[in-house]
Amino acid sequence: MLLPLLYVIAQAPVQRTLTVFAAASLQAPFAALGDSLERSRPGLKVTFSFAGSQTLALQVQQGAPADVFASADDRWMTAVKDSGHVRGEPRVFVHNELIVIIPASNPGHITELADLGRPKLKLVLAADAVPAGRYARTVLANLAQLPGYGADFANRVTANVVSNEENVKSVLTKVQLGEADAGVVYGSDVTGSAADHVSTIGIPAAANVIADYSIAVLTHAPDREDAVAFVALVLSRVGQRVLAARGFTPVAH
Repeated sequence: MLLPLLYVIAQAPVQRTLTVFAAASLQAPFAALGDSLERSRPGLKVTFSFAGSQTLALQVQQGAPADVFASADDRWMTAVKDSGHVRGEPRVFVHNELIVIIPASNPGHITELADLGRPKLKLVLAADAVPAGRYARTVLANLAQLPGYGADFANRVTANVVSNEENVKSVLTKVQLGEADAGVVYGSDVTGSAADHVSTIGIPAAANVIADYSIAVLTHAPDREDAVAFVALVLSRVGQRVLAARGFTPVAH
């Protein structure tokens, strides 16, 4: 009876952990993809750290043990790459756009984008260092160039900002809870149950920003083989379908 037992032990899959640092907006699709990878690779446990890309980039640069980094913009991916922490070339794997959200009760009586410039409204944005925050400020500057908004539109809107959040999910949460009259998030954030708690106002294509998300295996990845497999899954047709189902725009194959 001893030999068969030893054989079983010898054949048991090696237990290992893959650590993925990813922008907060990627939480739902990446969690699903992590589950999928675990099922296909016995012994693997995928763990995630979701936060603002700027926070994750700093952690990687300071030596945090991670295998994969997925950023919501190229600014922070470039910072990580330039500091020598990226293996190979980062890949753009999905796109996103911004949208304005308001609580379902609409306490600020907002009906159009121009209303965001009214005095005494309470607006929540991601901080400027956060990709979603930088994109939001670019959108406001772009709107100020369009007819009907006024050259001072961006200044009037930013004067209404009552909180600058460290990630885009915090913006969504505060608006859902009615702590602000409006916020700016990604279109992918307003899916699932979130759509039941907020209303949305679209941003004209002429003013909106296309966010390019990039992903890379990190130079000092403790689990390089599984890291490469995760990136391949994200870029695969299966991965792209998972992202599309959660409001992202897939990259062209």
